[in-house]
Amino acid sequence: MTGPRIVSLLPSATEIAVALGCEGQLFGRSHECDFPPAVQALPVCTATKLAKGLPSLEIENRVQAIVSQGLSCYEVDALLLRSLRPDVILTQTACAVCAVTPRDLEEALSAWTGQAPTLLSFAPDRLVDVWGDLRAAGDLLEVPARAEAVIDQLQARLEVIGRKTRLGPKPTVAAIEWVDPLMAEGNWVPELIELAGGQSLFADVGQHSPWLEWDSLCAADPEVIVLMPCGFTIERTVQDVLELVKDPRWQGLSAVQRGAVNIVDGHHYFNRPGPRLVESAEILAEILHPDLFDFGHKGRGWIQMALHQEHSIGALNIL
Repeated sequence: MTGPRIVSLLPSATEIAVALGCEGQLFGRSHECDFPPAVQALPVCTATKLAKGLPSLEIENRVQAIVSQGLSCYEVDALLLRSLRPDVILTQTACAVCAVTPRDLEEALSAWTGQAPTLLSFAPDRLVDVWGDLRAAGDLLEVPARAEAVIDQLQARLEVIGRKTRLGPKPTVAAIEWVDPLMAEGNWVPELIELAGGQSLFADVGQHSPWLEWDSLCAADPEVIVLMPCGFTIERTVQDVLELVKDPRWQGLSAVQRGAVNIVDGHHYFNRPGPRLVESAEILAEILHPDLFDFGHKGRGWIQMALHQEHSIGALNIL
C-alpha cells in the first residue's frame, strides 16, 4: 500500500489507523499498542518508567513523584524512531500520564535530519471529538472518504443501542477509573453510560475524571458499579479489587449487596478513545440491560463479580 509511513505512539491512534485501512502503512508502535494482534510485530518505540504489577496506590504515588519533577513517565527510542523514517507520528496531548506526548518527542525531533515528520496529536473529551480525530486522521492519511464511512458505521451501531434504551429505566452508575485512591471515570464514559441506558454519577460528559471521596460514593449508593481502572485488563483489576474490599464501607454499598458490581477491560476498551468505544457502549448495555442486549462480550470484555465474607478481605467469585 502506498501512502504516508506511520508510527503510532498511542493505542487508540493505532486502532484508528487500522480502521481507516492503513495497517500496511504502520512501521512502529508504542509499548502499549496491541490491537489488532498483528501490530505487535511492529518495532516498539517507547517504554514506561513504571514497573509492572505495582498496586494502584503505589502507581499513583510514583506517577505523581515523576510528574512533580517535571519529568515524563515514558522514554522514547529516538534512534529507532528516526530509523523508521515516518512521515506521520500519531500521539496525544490529553494526558501526560497515559501515553507519550509531543513534549516527550522533542529531543527525538530536534535531532532529525531531513524533513521532520508531521505530528498528529489527539485530545478527545467526548464522542464528537473522537469522530473529529477520525476525520483528521483520514485527511492526513489521505483516506477522507474511508473516515466518513467508518464514522457512519460506528454512529449507526450506537444509535441501535440508544433507540432501545431511550424510554426504559436508567439505573445510577458509578464508573470507577482508579481504585486507590478512588477516581470516577469522566470524559466520554458518562456519554457511553447514558447511551447504554444508565445515569452517570460523579462526572459529566466531557469532564475530566474527578477524584472521588468514599463518603460521596456511599451517599450516592449507586445501583450499579463498573470498575474500569485506566490501563488495566480484567485480570489486573481483579488483583486490586481484593484490596478495595478491605474497606468496611464497601460491603455496605447496595450494588455490592445486590451483586451489581462489574469489572470491564478498561485497557482495551473504555480507556481507548477510538473505534472500540462502540464495543464499550455495547458492554455497558449488556451490564445495565441484560434483558435487551447480548453482544457476546460477557466473559471477555466484562465480568460480573460477587463478594462474600468467608475471609477477612472477602472471596472473589466471578459470575
